[in-house]
Amino acid sequence: MHSTMRVVAAAAVIVGAGLFVAGDADARRGSKTKEAPAWLNAEGEVTDSSAVEAGYGETVTGLNGWEGEITGKPAPGTKFTEIQIGMPMKQVTDIVGEPTDQGVYVTGKAFIPFYFGSDRHRYEMAYKGQGRLIFAGKGWDSGGNLIWIIHNKDDSGYRD
Repeated sequence: MHSTMRVVAAAAVIVGAGLFVAGDADARRGSKTKEAPAWLNAEGEVTDSSAVEAGYGETVTGLNGWEGEITGKPAPGTKFTEIQIGMPMKQVTDIVGEPTDQGVYVTGKAFIPFYFGSDRHRYEMAYKGQGRLIFAGKGWDSGGNLIWIIHNKDDSGYRD
């Protein structure tokens, strides 16, 4: 098999696997009878920020068409209510301030050959008594844009 054919075949397997996983997630989200997860209390408040899963919050379209999610209820007096999905990281930190803890991790999109879009890595910021902010980035030199706000008045401020 030629090397070009191997690359194309490998890309097809990766893309196919990604579609299978995405399809499973869509099936879970589509169910109207799903139970509330253990990290969400009866009042709709997040109790464990590190255990939060996508698909349980409000899906929103923010600045410049960025799509994201807002999970939980804001803590009283939080600056999280002043930010919007799609804001660049620098703008968010100018409003909310510096996080208590932060870190970065790669997503599966980083391994797709010739993929140069956003969400190749995610940058997570934890704020004590407020929650977490998740940014999607293209490269390691950019912080990215806000795609997920997790409100948690009891957040420790440290990534677990």
